[in-house]
Amino acid sequence: MQKEIFEFLDEQAGFVVELQKNMTAIPAIGPDNGGDGEVKKAAYLMGVLKKMGFSEIREINAKDERVPDGLRPNMAARIPGKKPRTLWIIGHMDVVPPGDLRLWESNPYELRQEGDLLYGRGVEDNQQAIVSALLAAKAVLDLKLTPDYSLGLVLVADEETHSFYGLHHVVEKAPDLISRDDLVIIPDIGDKFGKYIEIAEKACLWMKIIITGKQVHASVPDKGINTLLASSAAVLALDELHRLFPRRDDLFRPPYSTFVPSKKEANVENINTIPGRDVFYVDCRVLPGIDLNEILRKAEEIVSEAVAPYKAGCKVETVFMEKAPAATSLEAPVVRRLLASIGKLRNLEASPIGVGGQTVAAILRARNIPVAGWATLLNNAHTPNEKSSIINTIADAKVIVDMLYD
Repeated sequence: MQKEIFEFLDEQAGFVVELQKNMTAIPAIGPDNGGDGEVKKAAYLMGVLKKMGFSEIREINAKDERVPDGLRPNMAARIPGKKPRTLWIIGHMDVVPPGDLRLWESNPYELRQEGDLLYGRGVEDNQQAIVSALLAAKAVLDLKLTPDYSLGLVLVADEETHSFYGLHHVVEKAPDLISRDDLVIIPDIGDKFGKYIEIAEKACLWMKIIITGKQVHASVPDKGINTLLASSAAVLALDELHRLFPRRDDLFRPPYSTFVPSKKEANVENINTIPGRDVFYVDCRVLPGIDLNEILRKAEEIVSEAVAPYKAGCKVETVFMEKAPAATSLEAPVVRRLLASIGKLRNLEASPIGVGGQTVAAILRARNIPVAGWATLLNNAHTPNEKSSIINTIADAKVIVDMLYD
């Protein structure tokens, strides 16, 4: 039977391209990133689910007045197996903006194919996961199989901006959907071999640093307080956080906490004005067990000391803070079954890891639901010319199907 299933999947490259092409053409960007949300993409995927023959489809939408349709879509589809225990694959529909279009070799919203590779915004993050899950479902449905375990697919919104309208909303409004006895995979992290299984995540802290001074004409800098200079000093000084919080844990990649200046807001619009206000952000990914409030306190001290020579004012605000949940046990059934399937199909001994990039796995782990993050990825999410592999997509579907059988 397994040979028949795998031969079927090997013939589905056209299905992969079709799904990727149609999803890529729908820019599902959330309002926090300047978009209209995921409704159109969800409508397309709902049509796919119905056409494929899913008998159980559940919508768990969240209200959001910032988008034209007033809602952020979430849905769960399930194929019953011999046992009620379900293998859930959770994918997110939203994508990030393309960034500087000059860095793209083609239109980010028009799928480009070069052999095995597909290019476009979202093709890896997170459409590959969605397609792999749909491929596995297509094999079960088209071949009229009844696997030992049920197969479920959860499609969520808002993953790129902390999932308040996505999985957070789903687990609050539908707490019965995913059981602690179920098997849950988040295919939103991985490597090119499918060797790593993510079982733990760092805590996340986003800081907003506001520097205040005095705006004047650039020809008389002595009469003003240049916040860009003070802000630059603060950016460099905040690297001290790496020395103050040096703890290492080799489970994680990288094995230490990171404190990275990232976004910067525009200050003045013209060259010949000294800015009187400057704002930048710091993305902190912190090893479990380190006090996030202590990091905030130290950051305030560092920034205050850095801007003092410029006579500038400063304020450190928290944009987002989430503690690290307990790691998924290596003895959790989802980890053991995933390890077994990877070893069986790829002759590969997979390794558990912890990561800094948060996935929706943290939301479920906080509710004591074991989760494994895994996929075979080229690791170019959020980059220009984002790409994914058809071969990897099909190979991951085979692992999903294999896990459905004892």
